[in-house]
Amino acid sequence: MENRKKIVFATGNEGKMREIREILGDMDVEVLSMKEMGIDVSVEENGTTFAENALIKAKTVAEVCGEIVLADDSGLEIDYLNKEPGIYSARYMGEDTPYSVKNANLVERLAGVPEEERTARFVCAIAAVFPDGEVKVSHGTVEGRIGYGEMGLNGFGYDPIFYVPELGKTTAQLSGNEKNRISHRGRALREMKKELRKKIAGGDGNEDTDRK
Repeated sequence: MENRKKIVFATGNEGKMREIREILGDMDVEVLSMKEMGIDVSVEENGTTFAENALIKAKTVAEVCGEIVLADDSGLEIDYLNKEPGIYSARYMGEDTPYSVKNANLVERLAGVPEEERTARFVCAIAAVFPDGEVKVSHGTVEGRIGYGEMGLNGFGYDPIFYVPELGKTTAQLSGNEKNRISHRGRALREMKKELRKKIAGGDGNEDTDRK
């Protein structure tokens, strides 16, 4: 049997890997996490944007594995809080602090703030580093508002407080398919998937199945 192409995603987050596998599931590739590849490297995310941090992660992992490497950097921007926590979303209040505590803190900081001023967005940048050294970056966002408390048991991170008005739900109340369709990571990854298909297919037209 022909060996399938490998794509390594530079994360150890199981929730994130589940989303990624669902979105890339129609590609004939094996999607592996750093842990599954046995990669344990320290990455200093010292970029000033989501794209810079994603590239730092992807390049660091690509140096040690030689496969196609994807990495994302994503976070929550709350307009009333000057776009905090932003690129520090994962490290907000400490990396080991439970998200239930982080979410409660953000809701508390918005106490008394009216609905129309609770605007926020999830932002995601995905970087790809290919074995030939080529680099690609894609972006995705989803607009919403910060709720008044946690709602929903699906998703992870800030999902329980991120309310999407047109759906009438938080992203933690969405099914996996619903979330992948509208999420920042889903949008960025679908954009990147077009590049992956072109690169893996070598321009032979096999990427047609992803066109709508």
